[in-house]
Amino acid sequence: MCAHKVIAGSGLDVGFALISPTGHRLVSDFRRSDSIHTVSPTEDGDYRLCFDNSFSKLYEKIVFFGVIMTPNSQSGTSRGQDEWVDMVMTENTVEYQLEDIRARMDSVYQRLERSRQVLTSLRASEARDRFLLEDNLWRVSFWSCLNMLVMLTVAAAQIYTVQRLFDDTKRTHT
Repeated sequence: MCAHKVIAGSGLDVGFALISPTGHRLVSDFRRSDSIHTVSPTEDGDYRLCFDNSFSKLYEKIVFFGVIMTPNSQSGTSRGQDEWVDMVMTENTVEYQLEDIRARMDSVYQRLERSRQVLTSLRASEARDRFLLEDNLWRVSFWSCLNMLVMLTVAAAQIYTVQRLFDDTKRTHT
């Protein structure tokens, strides 16, 4: 599984492509802010992740991406699991208990790993939201100050105008 999310930058979108070791394009997105793709690896080798920001050359972007590898059913037996099998061949009841414990530990590990992946994704979303809030705070503060200066200038102009109006009437009567 491969996921990406644009955290910061203008437009909050990028192009994305996943290319197999032989050069075949497996996944392609154009100008998306986030996406999740599940691909079954059919070839051995290095897969390429390509992010494209060529449509927005003036602005840089911050992209969070993650690649989640799930073990295949064939490659599920590792060296550590083989050691468990060697140890449990002595007795049937012990074998059943150790196999049950190992299955539960594997289940807990997979759930913890999935929780860690979800939390990492949530952290990326939180970083994106924080960036947008800080950017919007700057804009709101800037325009508020500008509006305050305009209001103070208009108030000063009105006070000056009213004072000049009454000063002119006093001069004409005397």
